[in-house]
Amino acid sequence: MSPIYVPGKVVLRKTWQPMDADAAAYITAVETADGQALEEKVKIAIDNFVLGCKADGIWTAIKASCILAGARTLAGALVPLVGTAPTNVGGLFVQADYNRKTGLVGDGSTKHLNSSRNNNADPQNSKHIAIYGSSFVSGAAIAGITSNFPSGASILYQNVQRINDNGPSSTVSFVAGLCGVSRAAADSYSIRSNQTTTTATVSSTTPFNQSLFVFRNAGSYGAHRLAFYSIGESLDLALLDARVTTLINAFGAAIP
Repeated sequence: MSPIYVPGKVVLRKTWQPMDADAAAYITAVETADGQALEEKVKIAIDNFVLGCKADGIWTAIKASCILAGARTLAGALVPLVGTAPTNVGGLFVQADYNRKTGLVGDGSTKHLNSSRNNNADPQNSKHIAIYGSSFVSGAAIAGITSNFPSGASILYQNVQRINDNGPSSTVSFVAGLCGVSRAAADSYSIRSNQTTTTATVSSTTPFNQSLFVFRNAGSYGAHRLAFYSIGESLDLALLDARVTTLINAFGAAIP
């Protein structure tokens, strides 16, 4: 309880607590990494996001994810929402690369994250990879999560997307917001960008055995600013788009 002072008396105000246990555990871990508490409205936004994903039936499909915004520090932003924490490879990302409202920015040459999730960890015909970009650099190589170009690769590039297949690649252009691919069938997959979902008719192959990276593909690196990423089994990208967009907008309103 926290006190509210009213002339002549003191009224106790109940401190807000998350409704969802997974959201509560994540918030506690972020605050521990940050070394201080988050604003109440930031915590409410996180709680609403997790509750919303569960209501939509997409939460269990998310197997590795970070909200790369909201936290007060880079360390807090790298706390996993779901799954194993990513590795800041070489410790190259620094606090100056992080913005609480818009996310983490790459340098296009060296900085990247290892998601700590293998491309083959999810079923061949049930997989998604998605990012929320506050800004994308036109023509840059990597736009988010990728393994490589061999058979069974999963790739999110600006104008090049694949998921557990050997091509041909889809060529959707990314704009600020949620971008991703999701495969729920052997012969096709969905692509999401600019709040629109399209379908690519491409058959799947055995998933390539390699960890998925953020901001990197082999020797190519991205200079985009990302506020969220998710890896896991197939899900409705439009539902994820709506939830993540609401979350990032709520951070923008709540954070000074």
